[in-house]
Amino acid sequence: MSYTVRPATPADRSGIVALHKAAAVTPGALARTPEEVTPDYGDYALACDICLVAVEADATVVGEIHAKRETVALFAHVLGGLTVAVHPDRQGQGIGSKLFEALIGWARAQEPAILRIELAAGAGNPGAVRLYERLGFQHEGRQVARGRLPDGRFEDDILMGMLL
Repeated sequence: MSYTVRPATPADRSGIVALHKAAAVTPGALARTPEEVTPDYGDYALACDICLVAVEADATVVGEIHAKRETVALFAHVLGGLTVAVHPDRQGQGIGSKLFEALIGWARAQEPAILRIELAAGAGNPGAVRLYERLGFQHEGRQVARGRLPDGRFEDDILMGMLL
């Protein structure tokens, strides 16, 4: 199936929520549980500085990425708070890569300049870490036991960054 990557609109809100709920079913795939993915979360994603969706011809949202520029002057060149989700049935089809390529292209075009993109990846999600490495993100640190999974196990976060 083909898809298009484009800026999200308010009409995508329910699709973004449905996508994140589906992705959050897998422990460690997203930071939120399905119960934490609410319409307010959809509004938050849409209100970020950048929110892109991957949509199929029938307007089904199969991928989404959002991030915010830091507001403190010292860090105003940084795009962070990044979250990306791809529907579990569509993973491994290049959607995450295309969303990141569009996000990076957007970041490079911003004035004032965005010079850094940063994210945290759960250590239990090696597929995501490999994707970020392929895109050019570098390992910058590790936060031990940063996340606590529903079964009580702790998971480290891997801090990654990319200089543009």
